[in-house]
Amino acid sequence: MKKIIALILVLALAVGMVGCSQETNKNVKLDGTYEGIGSGKGGNIVVDLTIADNKISKIEVKEQHETEGLSEAMNIMTNNMIATNSLGVDSVSGATLTSAGFRMAVKNAFEKTGADESALISTGKVEMEKRESEYTADVIVIGAGGAGMTAAITASDNGASAIVLEKMPIQGGNTLLSGGEYAAPGNWVQVEEKLEDSNEQFYKDILKGGDNENDPALARILADNALDGANWLKDYIDVRFEDYQLFFGGHSVKRSLVPINATGFEMINKLTEKLNEKEIPLHKNTTATELIQDKDGKVIGVKATYGDQEITYKANKGVILTTGGFGSNLDMRVKYNKNMGEEILSTNSVGSTGDGITMVEKIGAQLVDMEYIQTYPTCDTQSGTLLYVGDVRMEGRSILVNKEGSRFVEELERRDVISKAVTEQTGGVSYMFWDESAMVDSKVAVKHETEYNNLIARKQLVKADTIEEAAKFFEIDAAELKKTIDNYNQYAKDGKDLEFNKRGELVPFGEGPYYIMVSKPAVHHTMGGVKINTNAQVINTNGEIIKGLFAAGEVTGDIHGTNRLGSDAIADITVFGRIAGQSAAK
Repeated sequence: MKKIIALILVLALAVGMVGCSQETNKNVKLDGTYEGIGSGKGGNIVVDLTIADNKISKIEVKEQHETEGLSEAMNIMTNNMIATNSLGVDSVSGATLTSAGFRMAVKNAFEKTGADESALISTGKVEMEKRESEYTADVIVIGAGGAGMTAAITASDNGASAIVLEKMPIQGGNTLLSGGEYAAPGNWVQVEEKLEDSNEQFYKDILKGGDNENDPALARILADNALDGANWLKDYIDVRFEDYQLFFGGHSVKRSLVPINATGFEMINKLTEKLNEKEIPLHKNTTATELIQDKDGKVIGVKATYGDQEITYKANKGVILTTGGFGSNLDMRVKYNKNMGEEILSTNSVGSTGDGITMVEKIGAQLVDMEYIQTYPTCDTQSGTLLYVGDVRMEGRSILVNKEGSRFVEELERRDVISKAVTEQTGGVSYMFWDESAMVDSKVAVKHETEYNNLIARKQLVKADTIEEAAKFFEIDAAELKKTIDNYNQYAKDGKDLEFNKRGELVPFGEGPYYIMVSKPAVHHTMGGVKINTNAQVINTNGEIIKGLFAAGEVTGDIHGTNRLGSDAIADITVFGRIAGQSAAK
């Protein structure tokens, strides 16, 4: 009995303390502005948290170095925190590290109030935007990456109304995460530099790069319309390009245009602005689940989910599929290529899960080239993300060496060839070497200072005064590396690479400091997908057109064959996105 009485007293005391704590929290005055710091993907995130009447009234981001476009996650979380008066809102899918860093910064700011988070009285769940149960437009576009927004804008320009669906909270897909480079023969930079090129030469490069497994008709369409697409982006969409271009691996000439700041954000941002200008609805957080067909098999709409709500989107003229590839779907990767298992990281958006491919396969669409999955050879060994600092390779100002200090592949070879060569080296990694002159003269590396600092901090890149010191950092054979560099400098002097016949300009290495970056291959592009014809119409397993259904971008197959050449994807999504928009609007 004494034990029971004691237990009752303890429980009563605990309840009293909780009640007291709650009452105390109610009386705590939190009002004021507090600074907090968190660590995001790109470095420090610094915020000012303002509280008025014990409610979050404002969160201002004072400093951040996150990927352009993905930083939108902080705006989404800010709105949700203010709407619910709570710090416990969900992270934004597709921007996990940015979300975590932002949350850390806000919580750090709140800690300076000296109160418990329960002092903020939550106003409930985030209210989702109100949606109707049914929408109708001439064209429904599934996927708001570069291809999808291009298709919707083009459909609108051809007199058709359009609605764009996007399952992620942020539009852009893999285009947003890319460098945004665009291969175009005869472009304005080539003209300025007096470089000879042609549609025919580009066409041959596309076929050769894909081991002639491409559909020649689709490759021809890409080659013949790439320049027109680049001009459309520059002159109509207002995408700004740098005044230089890059020599991507597998190409026979330097023809790859570079957007401002060398990221895909410029294209996605300007396409979004044009979408808004034309008042084309963009329904985010909306997942397409099923294509609707009439009795004759024509695709006339889409079923989708938005939270717990089911929505029907009716299409008067057609549905355009631009849902991207399946590089982030491990099960799907292994299903078609057993060599693409979990040991290989991915550069892709988390939204690249092949949903669209699975959806159209259910209505009889033909799939092609599904086993061809490309890895990018120089990616972050820890996260799998693309390393843009490493684009000094495309400027001809670096070499790739192994642990033994030797070159093992031509640095401007095809991505698949370099990737395979890397996996055969000690540790399955490569080391990119360059000198100070490359940093001074590079037009790419200097635009990615945040990435550079992040790599240095994580010991993935070293800057050293001597070659020996740089080599020691990664335990590379310094004597052999010096010999390799001496040989390369002689090749540059003579104008011919006797080891690997490296294309492009051979630039000799000079004085230090010297830089070495470690990297390894990661899944980057899935060449396989839905079979289309030259009008971007989807083809079924009987070789017939599926009426009312069109596709463009990485969701399609047969354009690039076994391997896509670098910078061909942005040309692809633009060319076939425009064709899909035109075809669907008819």
